[in-house]
Amino acid sequence: MNDKTKIKSSWLNKNVFGMGLTSFFSDASHEMTTAALPTFLVNLVGNALAPQLLGIISGLSDAASSFVKIFSGWISDKIKKRKRLMVIGYAATGFFAGFTGFATNWIGALFCRTFAWMGRGLREPPRDALIADSVSSAHYGKAFGFHRAMDTLGAIAAPFVVFFALPSLGVKNIFLISFIPGILAVLAVILLTRESWQENGRQQSIGFWKDIASLPKSFRFFLLVMFVFGIGNFNRTLLLLRAQNVLTPVRGLAIAGSFSILLYAFRNIIQAIADYVIGHLSDILGRKVLLAFFGFFIFGLMSLGLAFPIPALWFFVILFALSGISAAAYTALEKAYAADLLPAHLRGTGYGVLQTVDGVGDFISSFMVGFLWSAISPASGFIYAAVLSAGSAVMLFALRNKK
Repeated sequence: MNDKTKIKSSWLNKNVFGMGLTSFFSDASHEMTTAALPTFLVNLVGNALAPQLLGIISGLSDAASSFVKIFSGWISDKIKKRKRLMVIGYAATGFFAGFTGFATNWIGALFCRTFAWMGRGLREPPRDALIADSVSSAHYGKAFGFHRAMDTLGAIAAPFVVFFALPSLGVKNIFLISFIPGILAVLAVILLTRESWQENGRQQSIGFWKDIASLPKSFRFFLLVMFVFGIGNFNRTLLLLRAQNVLTPVRGLAIAGSFSILLYAFRNIIQAIADYVIGHLSDILGRKVLLAFFGFFIFGLMSLGLAFPIPALWFFVILFALSGISAAAYTALEKAYAADLLPAHLRGTGYGVLQTVDGVGDFISSFMVGFLWSAISPASGFIYAAVLSAGSAVMLFALRNKK
């Protein structure tokens, strides 16, 4: 039995476990800095400028990450070295995210955050391609579901660390502490993962644009489906804001704000559980139906609930649970389903394009829902999201699984 056969003999092999552990530590690291960044900016520039500069920093860093993603996946296909790019990406993310705490002005914070997020862009398409390389197609759902669950657990742990450490240690020390899980993430990817190229994945790259043009038609249609869904898939901060606004008249601002934070933690726990469960079910029942129902339909149902809310805590408990289930489905299953559609030698390229499309969709969706909320009414923005999620579900059923 050769190494390649060994690594594919079980879905929870050393590669999948190693990348899950890496994502847990890395997410804990950069989510700690994300949670501390607003307070850090207030200390640097004051309350008046902090919101505007936070928007600029977040927007530019997200744009830089999306720009890098479209190239990093293709590079990993071309050089056939996914692990090398992952190590560089995880190291850059941990270093620059932690180094943000040493910035003496907002330009320095922008510089560090942007380079940290470029590291995220560099590592993510090769990582997803390596997960698909490391297991058989019968286990894509479990592998990607496990990885997303570990990623989500890291994102859950980080705010709790900041919550308990911030009052006693101060905001700058939060950035210093983030170096610890950041280093552990790099060590995990170095020590626990290795290349796993498939035999049919040794075809040569023919050039960046030609490789993109040669992506299967079924995958390109899937990109369109995810783009339609993505331009309605609004940022979770709008979910928090809606809950707070609806609950404030009956609970008061302080209590409504506290409930919103607790609901968000509850949502993330639900997502962490659902990540693996839905991924596992997709290996048995098929990914298309589960992605359409749990990913798109449930998101649309949750959006309609936000459009026409009941001002009661139990109602928002249900909506936040639906949000967690939906997020688990579309984050894990879109990658597992993409692996079904992509040939091995174009996986990195395909994941890079997919994640860039997701990034563009995220930008458009939050802008559109926020604009409709302010210009017309909150309900109009969430109805817009619900209609697009229903449309993407219908489109997905028209897709045929062909590589």
